[in-house]
Amino acid sequence: MKNLVTVSNTVTESDYGKITLSDVMVTRKRNLFWGRKWRTVDIQIGLWILSLHLLALFAPFTFTWGAFCLAFSIWVLCGVFGVTLCYHRHLAHRSFNLPKWLEYMFAYLGVLSGQRDPIFWVSIHRYHHQFVETEKDPHSPTFGFWFSHMGWLFDSGYIFEKYKERNNVEDLKSQVFYRFIRRTYVLHTAIYGVLIYAFGGFTYLVWGLGVAATWGYHVTFLVNSACHTWGNQTWDTGDLSKNNWWVAMVTFGEGWHNNHHAFEFSARHGLEWWQIDFCWYMIRFLEALGLATNVKLPTEAHKLKKSFKSDNKFK
Repeated sequence: MKNLVTVSNTVTESDYGKITLSDVMVTRKRNLFWGRKWRTVDIQIGLWILSLHLLALFAPFTFTWGAFCLAFSIWVLCGVFGVTLCYHRHLAHRSFNLPKWLEYMFAYLGVLSGQRDPIFWVSIHRYHHQFVETEKDPHSPTFGFWFSHMGWLFDSGYIFEKYKERNNVEDLKSQVFYRFIRRTYVLHTAIYGVLIYAFGGFTYLVWGLGVAATWGYHVTFLVNSACHTWGNQTWDTGDLSKNNWWVAMVTFGEGWHNNHHAFEFSARHGLEWWQIDFCWYMIRFLEALGLATNVKLPTEAHKLKKSFKSDNKFK
């Protein structure tokens, strides 16, 4: 195994140094707060995420088992079926097919996670794979760990200057459902918060929105930051992607990130029997029910091509 690869167009020495406990060099820096233009949308997103974090701070003072179970259920439903299964493996990579009614239901759970609408999420992720670890990567740790973790979220100017056209999600833009969600995203989030408050008051708002969303944000962001910084590389991907077991445990299998970068099309990320991948187990369950079809997996030829050990690469 290898812990570091040489990434093309990335220098080996930097005035910024390495990220702690890693071999990842910060080769270019993006100011997170000062010395950059803050657009209105940046301020709005910053205030939204700050509000959720402040709301979550009330968790120790409002704990009830009912509120905890609500937050846990929301995290699992939105995390497994919304973000991981639908946004990522289905919409971004088309690793399998779903009936439209089920796709839209799962996509709506992704909306309730607070991680933006499907068109935005999928577009950013596809650009990440297209330009991984280069100047145009939306969230590479070569710009700094915290920028890759969440700083990029508050920097719409950075996103706009890299991808002015945003033309890599025409498959979603062609569907009325996704265009509607994009236009009305804030409304869905607001109604969701009101319903939680009506159901259980401030206590449930703290746990069902503040805790669930804040936890969901950070475990998802760890895939962008930690999984390109710490862990092991099984496959020769030419980037910094890592397999990180502890991130996999809190992201339902997304932490097997080097596996994912090696085989982007694969519905299964935990390729070894011991690599726990809860999202894959759900996909297999849906396949057994006849709801998930055309489930894609890497063949032995694919694996040989990406293997460090092979001197006989397939062309």
